[in-house]
Amino acid sequence: MKDFLERGGYVLNLDMIDKSISNIQANIDRWNNPANLTACIGYTDLTSLKSEDTPAKIAAFTKKVNNFNSIFPEYPNPASICIYPNLGKTVKENLTAPGVHVTTVAGCFPSSQSFIEVKRLECKMAVEQGADEVDIVLPLNKFLNGDIDGTINEIELIRNDIGNNIILKVILETGALSSPEMIAAASIIAMESGADFIKTSTGKQEPSATPMAAIVMCECIKTFHKKTGKMIGFKPAGGISTPKDALCYMAIVDTILGEKWLTPRYFRLGASRLVNNLLSQLEQKTINYF
Repeated sequence: MKDFLERGGYVLNLDMIDKSISNIQANIDRWNNPANLTACIGYTDLTSLKSEDTPAKIAAFTKKVNNFNSIFPEYPNPASICIYPNLGKTVKENLTAPGVHVTTVAGCFPSSQSFIEVKRLECKMAVEQGADEVDIVLPLNKFLNGDIDGTINEIELIRNDIGNNIILKVILETGALSSPEMIAAASIIAMESGADFIKTSTGKQEPSATPMAAIVMCECIKTFHKKTGKMIGFKPAGGISTPKDALCYMAIVDTILGEKWLTPRYFRLGASRLVNNLLSQLEQKTINYF
């Protein structure tokens, strides 16, 4: 992993990470204002990934997004609706809210444990069924076995299969990675293999998103941008439910990457309960719209 980090140009500094976490936590009120809370609604991939999801439930969910601006006109629509790949067509057929994308998890989410042929077919079918964005899990069975070439090849194949017009997010599942060095190496591999976003977690394993993982990933994005000129997006996901959670990750992106990353094109929050809690804080009353 050390050789790979050197190749990627990233220098890991654990003291800096600890200081960054402490500084952001101590100064989180700097970001705690209505404008940033409102912006976080627009960064959210509004997620429903339940085994009991049905086409009827997801159609109703989508219609709530369609009606959101008529009920809350002062707030932006979520960035996307994130569902399982077989339900992408349901969202596509029912979605009328402007600017909202269809995001599907694919590639045998959440474990990525299957044949590459199956993963590739599922990703291609997700796009054929209407996905604008595809979230896949880094093949941990290869990565943790030291098969770096196989890891890269798998992501590159899926990247080529879905085409460059589809946003590809690669989930690192940082809770399964035993060290910051491994998180950094996985970040670099995903970006070099064609990811448009790197994402912390599936939300199906603990721990999910953490400030430490976010800082390492954002530092890798910053290094990659300096090296290539390419802006790669960042998506924390898993366990993000409170406004304070959202603001913490927004603060990390703002501090490390800067304001130009604070747009749905480069920053997303994967969450199911977050928007209700953001609305509740902004409106100063309990709101359970979604």
